[in-house]
This record gives sequence, structure tokens and C-alpha cells, in this order.
Amino acid sequence: MGGEATMGVARSVGVIRGVGVIRSGSVLRGEAMAAGVGVRRLLILVFTLLATFCEITSANFRAREKQIIDEIIGPANYDKRIRPAGANDTGPAIVHINIMIRNVQTISDVKMEYSIQITFREQWNDHRLTFDNMQGRIQYLTLTETDMVWMPDLFFKNEKEGHFHKIILPNLYIRIYPNGGVLYSIRISLTLSCPMDLKLFPLDRQQCQLLMASYGWTTEDLVFLWKDVDPVQVTKNLHLPRFTLEKFITDYCNSKTNTGEYSCLLVALIFKREFSYYLIQYYIPCCMLVIVSWVSFWLDQNAVPARVALGVTTLLTMSTQTSSINQSLPPVSYTKAIDVWTGVCLTFVFGALLEFALVNYASRSDKHREKMKEKMKEQKKQWEAEHAAALEAVMHEQAEDGHTFAMPSSAPRPRRLMDLLIAKTKPLVSRHNGGMGTEKGRPCEIHLQPPRKNCCKTWLSKFPTRSKRIDVISRITFPLVFAFFNMAYWSTYLFTEEEEENPK
Repeated sequence: MGGEATMGVARSVGVIRGVGVIRSGSVLRGEAMAAGVGVRRLLILVFTLLATFCEITSANFRAREKQIIDEIIGPANYDKRIRPAGANDTGPAIVHINIMIRNVQTISDVKMEYSIQITFREQWNDHRLTFDNMQGRIQYLTLTETDMVWMPDLFFKNEKEGHFHKIILPNLYIRIYPNGGVLYSIRISLTLSCPMDLKLFPLDRQQCQLLMASYGWTTEDLVFLWKDVDPVQVTKNLHLPRFTLEKFITDYCNSKTNTGEYSCLLVALIFKREFSYYLIQYYIPCCMLVIVSWVSFWLDQNAVPARVALGVTTLLTMSTQTSSINQSLPPVSYTKAIDVWTGVCLTFVFGALLEFALVNYASRSDKHREKMKEKMKEQKKQWEAEHAAALEAVMHEQAEDGHTFAMPSSAPRPRRLMDLLIAKTKPLVSRHNGGMGTEKGRPCEIHLQPPRKNCCKTWLSKFPTRSKRIDVISRITFPLVFAFFNMAYWSTYLFTEEEEENPK
């Protein structure tokens, strides 16, 4: 009985302990879940406070920027009509300039102008615009209206037309830095004059300038300077249809007038003309027209319609080509390289037409000469026949009168007219032997040299008529002269182009 009681007590104690352990575990789990919920709530509260603080700080910055702008450029503190002072509050205001070339739309040879789009920037210092940057938290202030601060009175001296870009909003801004520095940037499209020297056209290089100067402030009040680093920037994808931007040069061009000396900046853009376009459009067609005009040299001299049509057609086509070239260029007083080329090509085409006129004249002259020769032969035969008949009549009369002389059995035939003339004109006495017609006066045949043969004459003798000889000579002369002209033309103008590219 005692053992069973002891075992029952032990079981009851174990059950009580198990129940206590279970209760303590559930309590711990509840406390952990409550702690997790508290941490989440704490984090949410922290983030909310931080966001609120950032919004308050940002709002404070915006409010502070507005306050600074009202303070530094308010009507009570700032007068935009007065220029900023120079270094140490003395001397002229210094304005640094730099530009970025975004695009070059057109370069017109006829109007001698070019259109360009640039980003124009000016930097200067105005001590009246200094402000507290709140320990570096305000880097600069941005304005979008230019009438709030003083601006340099810069203008473009060689401008023809220009406009600002206002899509979607005006493409400009003004930045004011804590130390009083001012940066002005704007996008501008300009059409500028560009006087050109077209003596080497189309193997030329053109220098187009961009001139910027002060309109009203003299150098005692305002001085423009190029920025020390990258005064001119060019976009990487700049593409021109017929030119290549080789380089640019920055310089100063201060001008003196009756009202004083004014600061001026200059940037010279060196454009090289792309020759491949003009080679395809001008030089090769002209050369082909000249070669086509030579085809008439190989046509028959009697093919008058074909040769006239070919010559006139090539001449008119060459004239049209020359006119189209001149229409794309301004009327200048000097001779251009393309004028020399077209003029010589036109001369060759015109010379081919004149050559046919000469051939036609020579052909008609040859025909007239052949007719005269045939007529002379007929007259000669008729005279010989009449002379033979007269001799026979005389001999017959003498035979009838009985005054005939002893004649050899075989009487020689009467000589021909030319033989009689040669016999009459031949001298009876040689002049070399003092009147003695002996064999000593004859030159020695051993020491005689055969006459030298002229290759050209021998070759031309194969062609019986003068018209054919003219055509054959033209077939060789025209191409040779045109080839020599090409050698002289290209060597002259290409050498001149190299001299301009690499001046001493």
C-alpha cells in the first residue's frame, strides 16, 4: 500500500511539472511575438520620422534657396544695371567664354555663309551675389530668366540671322555659385557670313570665322577671355555633307573705333571640301564628253551627218555642264580651278568639231584636185593625138611633093609631150666641167649616200588623201595633248593644295 501511494504521489508530481513546463513555453512564445511586433512598430516609427525630417529638410532647403534669391537679387540689394567690379573692386569685369559646336547645317558657296548651332556659355564673378551655402548643402542656385541679373552685352559681329530655341521651354539657364560666380548657358542657331577664296575650287579649304565682341562696354569696363581648358568643343557625331571640319583656331580680335577699344574673340573653323563628290559630278563627266568627241576621228570622212551631230551634241552638252557648274558658284572676278578644267574640256570638244570642218574642206579639195588631174590627162591625150595627126599630115604632104629624105627603115615614134619639154629644158652643157660635157663632171656613184627615210612621212604616205591624214594625226594628237594637260593640271593644283595645308 505504501509503495503504491508513493508511486501515485510521484506521478502526480510529474504531471504537475509537465503542466508547468507547457505553461511556461507558451508564455515565452507570447512574449517573443510581442517583442517582434514592438520592433516592427519601432522601425516604422523611425522611418516615418526620417521621411518627415527629410521632407522638412528639403522644404527648408527650398525655402532657404528662395530666401537667398530674394536676398541677393532683391531690388533693395542688387541693381542689374551696374556691371560687377573687377579684381579687388578695380579694373574691368572679366568674362570667360567657351562654346560647344553642336551642328553645322549648311555651308553655302553662292551666298558665302554658313549655318551653325552652338551652346554658348559665359562665366564671370559678381561679388554682390555671394551667399551662405549651408555648409556645402547648397552647391548653386539655378535661374531661368536672364533679366534678373547683370548680363554682358556680347553680340556676334558677322551674324546674318539668328534665333534662340524655345521648345519646350527656353533652352537657357543661369547658375549662381556661393562665391558669386555666375554661369550663363544658352543654345543658339546662327547664320554667319563666311568670305571664301575659290581659286582652288573644288580642291580648296575654307576658313569660316565666328566673331564675338562687346557692343557698348569698352575694354576699360569689360574684357572677354577664352576659357583656359577646352574653349571650343565639337560634338563627336558632327557630319557635313560636302565638307570636313579639320581644325579650329581661337584668337583675339579687339577692335578700335572712334568711341574706344572693344574686346573681341575669334574662332576660325577650317573646313576641307570633300573632293569625291566633285570628281563624280564634274570631272569624270567632262572627261567622258571629251573622249566621246574623239569618236568622230574614227568615222568615215563622208559621214557628214553623223560627225556633225556628234560634234554639236558633245559641244552643247559640255556647255550645259559648264553652265550648271557656274550656277552653283558665285560670280567672282578671278579664275577658279574648275574654270580651267571646264574651259580646256570645252576647247577640246570645240577643236574636234573644227577638225571635222578642216577634214571636210580637205576632202573637197582632194576631190577637186583629182578632177583637175583627170582633166589635165584628157587634155594631154587630146593634144598628143592632135600633134601626131599634124605630124602625119606634114609627112604625107612632103611625100606627095617628092621632097622626102632618106628615112631609116624603122623610124622612131614621136616623143611624148613631156619628154619633148624635158629635152628642151635640159642644159646642153654641164656647169661643173666648164662647158665640157665629159664623164668627169658626173659625181661618183660609190660616195653617194641613200637619202634618209622619215618614219612619219613614210607612215603618212600610206594614206593617199589629206583628209584621211588629218584624221589619223588627230587620233594621236588630241589624246596626247589632253594627257599632258591632265598631268600639268593635277600636279599644279594638288601641289598648291599641299602648300596651303602645310604652310612654312
